[in-house]
Amino acid sequence: MRAARLIKMVLLLQTRRAMTAAELAAELEVSERTVARDALALSEAGVPVYADRGRTGGYRLIGGYRTRLTGLGRGEAEALFLSGVPSALRDMGLADAASAARLKVSAALLPELRDAPASAAQRFHLDAPGWWQPPEAPDLLPSVAEAVWDDLRLRVRYRRGDGTTVERDLEPYGLVLKAGVWYLAARAADDHRVYRVARFETAETDGTRFERDETFDLPAFWTSRAAEFARSILRAEVRVRLTPEGARLLRHLTDRAAAEEALAAAEAPDDTGRVTVRLAVESLDVAYSQLLALGPEAEVLSPPALRARLSAAAARMADQYR
Repeated sequence: MRAARLIKMVLLLQTRRAMTAAELAAELEVSERTVARDALALSEAGVPVYADRGRTGGYRLIGGYRTRLTGLGRGEAEALFLSGVPSALRDMGLADAASAARLKVSAALLPELRDAPASAAQRFHLDAPGWWQPPEAPDLLPSVAEAVWDDLRLRVRYRRGDGTTVERDLEPYGLVLKAGVWYLAARAADDHRVYRVARFETAETDGTRFERDETFDLPAFWTSRAAEFARSILRAEVRVRLTPEGARLLRHLTDRAAAEEALAAAEAPDDTGRVTVRLAVESLDVAYSQLLALGPEAEVLSPPALRARLSAAAARMADQYR
């Protein structure tokens, strides 16, 4: 523990040239007295740490000293590639590894490039969760992430969408963060499947490693499964007449792929410019909410039950605003 702190202290001084005792204490999460003891220990070990006395004093390295302890470890290097998503790193328990990796990279940079990390952080930020919903941070995510990194088999209890619970032996291949929700891509019974991490009731490993299929492409797998899922839930169809404005808004209020497919196969416009489309929807209840938002820009032609429901809603709204 102390050895890691001493190395971090040297890297901080190498990166920032000079720091006060208070600044070092805050970075290292220790007292200023501990900082003084660590500086003395480094000096006795041959690291030229110099202490400036007085109110404006602090600690610095003299003689252009540069440590060779800047090589990245495997965990730090892997975490560095995720450092643009701080919330994801924190959820997976990798925040400390990423912090150490960034510090080592900063220490290895030429003096004229020292401001590059801060410059980039001030200009670009990735916020993964979706709007109007708190991000998921499943309790078992760090354990699952550790199994993914180390190719360890997992024994899990998984709660399905219908509320039933099953036990599965999984080979965890990769984690995906989609709109603030964590998913695990894993192989079970020679088939790759997707599991929502928040539905794991238990996730344990006995330390047994599995042989990873190196041809597995996580981004391609996720893209394919996400598209299949989006299409699988579109189990109903409605026939709708749209104004030009309704056609423009359709892809923003319904499934984008389904809307674009429907518009591409639309019937020829009538004399008023309206087009008739057949739109795949999740259910008539979902279609009611989506098409109601289009107001007078859409007219449902079928099925009759949905048309009657929207007609009744329009009548109630007209009474309300009369």
